[in-house]
This record gives sequence, C-alpha cells and structure tokens, in this order.
Amino acid sequence: MGTLVSMRVAIAGGHGQIALQLTRLLDARGDDVISLIRNPAHADDVQKAGGEPKVCDLESATVDEVAEAIRGADAAVFAAGAGPGSGAERKLTVDRDGAIKLLAAAVAIGAPRYVIVSSIGAENPPNGDDVFSVYLRAKAEADAAVRGSDREWTIIRPGVLTDGPGTGRVQLSAESVREEVPREDVAAVLAAVLGEHPSIGKIFYLYGGEDPIEQALAAID
Repeated sequence: MGTLVSMRVAIAGGHGQIALQLTRLLDARGDDVISLIRNPAHADDVQKAGGEPKVCDLESATVDEVAEAIRGADAAVFAAGAGPGSGAERKLTVDRDGAIKLLAAAVAIGAPRYVIVSSIGAENPPNGDDVFSVYLRAKAEADAAVRGSDREWTIIRPGVLTDGPGTGRVQLSAESVREEVPREDVAAVLAAVLGEHPSIGKIFYLYGGEDPIEQALAAID
C-alpha cells in the first residue's frame, strides 16, 4: 500500500545499519527524514542516504531538546541502541530511557505515529544482572511505555539480524522463535508500517519468510 501522501519521519539511531537503509527507502518514495545522530562525523553518511542529520544525543538531551530536533515530524522511529560491547547502564540510558524520551518528544510535538524496534525476549525478560538480561528488561520497559501511550504505535521484534540481501518476503508472527531476518527486510517492514494502518496497536515478531511484506502486514490479526 505505502503512504498516500509524503511524511516527515524522525529516526533515532540514524546512523545504524537498519536506519540508513530505512532512510534510503523513505527518501526514494518521497518522504522527508530527520536522522538523529550522536556523532557529527556521521552526518555525511546520513545525507548520502537522503536524511537530514540532527546531532542529538538521546542520553544527555532533554525531552524539549529532542522535541525541537524532531519538530515537524509526523512519525518517530526508535532504531537506536547502546550496541554490542556497552555495559548494563547504557542499556538503560539508551535502549529504555532513549526510547521513552523520544516517545515523550513525539507527544510534545503532536507526532501521532511511533514505531519501535524491540527485541525477541522482551516479552518475558529474565531477572539476572548480566548485561543481556538488563538489555531485555530495558526493551520490555520501553515497550510497556509505548503500549501505554496514546500514540499510534507499532512494536516490531525482529529475529536474529543478518547482513544478507533482503528478499522482500517475511514472516510476521505473534510468537517468538529464533529465526533469522536480513536487516534490509527489517528496514523494508519499518518503511511499510509507516503507511500501513493494520499495524497500529500491534506487537509482532519479524523473520525471514515466504509472504510479500504488504501481504504479511495485511494479514496481521
């Protein structure tokens, strides 16, 4: 289906692999992209992908500062993450607090749509003190904040991410299984849900599969 009119989309974690691919897809279909980045050196990569880079560190910025950075956006996509090698504290300040801060900024500017890239395991996070357990609890708490908001939200929990080429065919499931999915297809699903109303208010797991993306989204329960 896709969007009928152009949108202005703010992406947190704008220099990530999925975010850059999403930026290219949105730019190609005529949408405007605000890409939030921490490192000014990443601005050129964002611009080459078709995005408008905005240096805004979600860990240190206030909600008002984030709101100013994404002002004019119709939708916000949280695709940021503390990344591998980061400690438990940054799982909380980025993966949880950053997502909640972007959500508050979306509310503040009146952006109705909010899409978050979550994680398998966030549905039942463990209680341990190890970094991965803290990460899953952080994702779960971010998801809970999104579900409790008044935004038109979608929560996507991708499978094991790969760098292989996208196929344009996926499996969307209400169940968690550890199957793979190319980052390129995750970006394509993110682009599609920004124009697909059946996904609003839904949580689903995303894996490689046999169904064309638009068909898979149309079949969401």
